[in-house]
Amino acid sequence: MKAKDEGGLTLRARYSLKSAGLMAVTCAAGLALPLIIGLISAQLSDSDSLQGVILAGLLFPALLLALLKPKQLIPYTLLIWAVAPELRRIADWSEGVYHSVSLLSLAPILTGATLAIPVLKEIHRIRKSYVRIIVLFGVALAYGALIGLAKNGMGSVYDLANYIVPLLLIPFCAVTRFTAKDIDRLLNTFANIAVLVAIYGIVQYLTVPPWDAFWMRNADMMSIGTPYPLEIRVFSTLNSPGPAATFLVFALVPMILEKKWRGMLSWAGVLLVVVCLLTTLVRSAWLVLLVMLLVYIATSPSKGKWKTLLQLSIVAAALFWIVPKLPGAEGLVARMETLTSVSEDHSYNERLVLWQNMLPMVASNPVGQGIGSVGQSTKLGNGGELGEYGVMDNGVIALLLTFGVLGGLFFFGGLGAALKQILGKVTSKNSLQPYARLALAAWMGAVVSLLSDNGFPGLKGYLIWMLIGLGLGAKEMIESRKKGTPYAAVEREITAG
Repeated sequence: MKAKDEGGLTLRARYSLKSAGLMAVTCAAGLALPLIIGLISAQLSDSDSLQGVILAGLLFPALLLALLKPKQLIPYTLLIWAVAPELRRIADWSEGVYHSVSLLSLAPILTGATLAIPVLKEIHRIRKSYVRIIVLFGVALAYGALIGLAKNGMGSVYDLANYIVPLLLIPFCAVTRFTAKDIDRLLNTFANIAVLVAIYGIVQYLTVPPWDAFWMRNADMMSIGTPYPLEIRVFSTLNSPGPAATFLVFALVPMILEKKWRGMLSWAGVLLVVVCLLTTLVRSAWLVLLVMLLVYIATSPSKGKWKTLLQLSIVAAALFWIVPKLPGAEGLVARMETLTSVSEDHSYNERLVLWQNMLPMVASNPVGQGIGSVGQSTKLGNGGELGEYGVMDNGVIALLLTFGVLGGLFFFGGLGAALKQILGKVTSKNSLQPYARLALAAWMGAVVSLLSDNGFPGLKGYLIWMLIGLGLGAKEMIESRKKGTPYAAVEREITAG
C-alpha cells in the first residue's frame, strides 16, 4: 500500500506536482524576463541600456540556479562579485564615458539576493539556533534602516542590501545542507576563481590594461598609484586594492590549509595568489591572513598542526626567494617592512587619531547616524562623491556610528550568537570539524579586520558569512541522522538542496 500524506496524495504524486510547479515557474520567468528587459531598456539612454542588458545577462543565470540547482548559486555569485567591477570598467571604457554611479554596481547584490528564493522555499527547516542569530542581526538592521531612511535617504537602501545579502548565506546554508563533498567542490571553485583574479592582477601590475587606466584617471584613484606598469597598487578585477586583497586572503587561507581546497593549480596557484596579494600593498590583509591561519592551526589535531606549520614554512621560504626577483620588488619590500615599525607608520597614526577623535562623537550621538551614513553608499546622496564618512578606517567606529549604542548591542550580540554556534561545532569530534574550524577562523578574521574597516557589508561580508554558513550548515545533515531520520529521507533532503 502506498504511503500517503495528510492531503491524500502519494509521495510520488506530491513530488511530481512540486516538480511541475517548479518547471512552470521557471518557464514563466524565462518568458517574462526578456519582455521586462525590453520594456525597461526602451526607457533608458543608450549607456544605461547597455548596462541594463549586461546586468540582466548576469542576473538570469542566478535566477535559474536558485530555482533548479541552489548549491551552484554560491560559486556563481562569487564569480560575479569578482568580475562585475571589471565589466563595469570595460563598459565605461568602450563608451568613452566614466559613470560615477553605474547599474553594474548592483550586479553582485542582485545575484546574491537570489539566495532568498531557496531560503523562502524551505524556511520552515531553519532551526532555532539559527533563528536567534538572524533575529539579533535583523533587529540591528531594522533599527539602522529606520534611522538611515530618515537621515540618509536612498543611500540607506543600497547599504542595507549590502548588509542583508551576505547574511542570507546563514539561512541559505541552513536549509541547503551541503555535504562535505559539496563544500570541498565549492572551496575548490573559490580557489580557481582567486587564481584567475591573481593572474589578471599580475598582468595588471605589469601592463595596466587601458580600461583600468581609464577608470583610474576618471575616478581620481591616484591614491593607489599611477596608471603605469610597476607604479600601480593592484586591484585586479575588483574595484580597489582593499576588496582585491580581501578576496585573495579569504581564498588563500583554505588553499594553504588543506590540499582538497587548493584548486586545479595546487601550490602553483597558492604562489600566484600570494604574489598578487603582495602587489595590492594592503598590509591589514596580511594580519587577517595570519590570524585566520593561526586560529585554524591552533584548533587542529596535533598531527595536523605540524604538517600545516611545515607547509607555511615552505611557502614563506619560497616567497623569501621569489619576491626580491619580482619587477618593482623594491616598493613591495619597502611597504612590507613598515609592518616592523608600526609606531612610525603614517596609516597607523592616522587610525589612532581617528579613534581618538571619533569615539567622543559616537558617545555624544548614541542614537547613531543610521545605515547609509558610512562608506560607498554615501555617493548616492552626494552627487557621486563620497560623503563625510565615506572613508572610515575603523570598523568598530563605523558600526557604532551606523547603529548607535542600541543597534550596536544587537549587532555584536548577533556576532556573539554566531560564535557560540561555531564553538559548539568545533568541539564536536567528527569528520566535518575542518569546516567548523574554517568558520571559526573566518569569524576571528572578521573581528580582527574591524581594526581597519567594517567588512560586514558587501564583498567581505559575503566571504565571511559564506565560510561561517558552510561551517555551521555542514553539520545539519549529520545531526538529522543521529536523531534517527531515515536514510532515504536524508537523501531526499540532500537532493532537494
